[in-house]
Amino acid sequence: MFVKICGLREPATLAAAVQAGADAVGFVFAPGSPRTVDADTVRQLITAVPHSIETVGVFRGQPLDEVLLTATAAGVSTVQLHGGEPVAELDRVKSAGFGTIRALSLDEYLQQLERDPSGLRRHRLLLDAPVPGAGEPFDTSALHAEPPHGGWLLAGGLTPGNVRELLDALGGVGSEASPAGVDVSSGVESSRGQKDAALIEAFVAAARAL
Repeated sequence: MFVKICGLREPATLAAAVQAGADAVGFVFAPGSPRTVDADTVRQLITAVPHSIETVGVFRGQPLDEVLLTATAAGVSTVQLHGGEPVAELDRVKSAGFGTIRALSLDEYLQQLERDPSGLRRHRLLLDAPVPGAGEPFDTSALHAEPPHGGWLLAGGLTPGNVRELLDALGGVGSEASPAGVDVSSGVESSRGQKDAALIEAFVAAARAL
């Protein structure tokens, strides 16, 4: 089970994610979030991240030129677009040398599946709640009929205490509808925007136990 810890801002909690065995760490560049950081801060933070761990810059509804400039300045390896951007923009991000994650709500995913199924397969998919970062799980039952293809990630209201339950609702690990990985942000916070090292460790352990 691939595990991504998102919304990191501080050396101590970033170190906790690395030590717990996270596969990816995420940094939010989208404005208006309590987890937003700047490129200079992230460039300093990721000097302590082993090359084996994916570093992800998260953007939402920002001009693509700005996204590419910020991602380059920060030194992240992957760009996650979280604003319903068209697949052509993710294609351009990939052409610029970054890994890509396309974050969609369930409704957006189902609409894209109807309009452009081939576009969904070109980039790693992350399915999130309608309001990203709000800590609310969403009803995944529709995925039993229309499961995503490839190594997609599940986000939205995950916590150390519910990750097993939410994956079991998709048929359990290894089922056709099951994700290849999970992404958590608010579920490992002691207060909004404030990551908690113990919760990070507990979440990674719970996901790994699956």
